[in-house]
Amino acid sequence: MNFLGGYARFIDGLRIVLLYAGIAVAVICAIDWAVRTRRINPFSKVARFFRANIDPLLAPIERVIVRAGGVPSSAAWWGLVAFVVFGILVISLLQFLGDILFQMVAMSQSPGIAWRVIVSWIISLLSLALFVRVLSSWFPISPYSRWIRWSYVLTDWMIRPLQRVVPRIGVFDITPIVAYLLLILLRGVILG
Repeated sequence: MNFLGGYARFIDGLRIVLLYAGIAVAVICAIDWAVRTRRINPFSKVARFFRANIDPLLAPIERVIVRAGGVPSSAAWWGLVAFVVFGILVISLLQFLGDILFQMVAMSQSPGIAWRVIVSWIISLLSLALFVRVLSSWFPISPYSRWIRWSYVLTDWMIRPLQRVVPRIGVFDITPIVAYLLLILLRGVILG
């Protein structure tokens, strides 16, 4: 258990490092935006430094923004958004791995809890598949895409019977919400 306490301290320390790095990135992005929009003299040393050192780092983001019809001066703010999303993903992934590690340690110390952990993993996987299925339906992504197909394969056995029972609300299909609520209820009944 000492290892898990050290892992939790590592996650907390990483959060603090990412917070301070995010503040630094926000300041850099604000200065770069000021240079790009000429709020800072374009011939000053700061502007030349940013054009020489920071703008090449933002060039890939700028290309995507321009292709999408956006304004190149907003590349700095989109860079900040990318950093925030990256930080959230890193922390979430490490917490997920820590939870799995904690559950594996608990299973090794008490074999009677193993079935509860496995049921919890299955319900979590089904919830994730429902989430991916719903998100992919909002975008023009084929359900047969290799990145999305797994979510349909894992959830069709729940969704298809519910679609025959649960009525649509206008154009909205609420069966994934009903399926998710049933998964939460099932988790509470089995693991409660």
